[in-house]
Amino acid sequence: MKVKLLMNWDIKPQRDQEYFEFIVREWVPGTTSLGLKASGAWFTLYSHEEGPQIMTEVVARDLETMRQILSTEDWRELHEKLLEYVNNYHQKVVRITNGGFQL
Repeated sequence: MKVKLLMNWDIKPQRDQEYFEFIVREWVPGTTSLGLKASGAWFTLYSHEEGPQIMTEVVARDLETMRQILSTEDWRELHEKLLEYVNNYHQKVVRITNGGFQL
């Protein structure tokens, strides 16, 4: 059964340009090369409510594959680099259901 890695975070103040360059040049190609398929991304420009600025999800073919990917050195390096640009990072793995972004 396919699973999703749900992630959300806020971009660090004054790091927007560097963050977006990292996402395009390293994050998307890196997660793809690890075997994760992007399935959605949301950017909140403005909100009255507390909540993450960025929500994104990637898919793996099954839970074991996801576990293997998340235990690799390549994932750890990519993830650590992301944390240079973001605050309030959260993630969880869920089974895929129909509909929009899963919480």
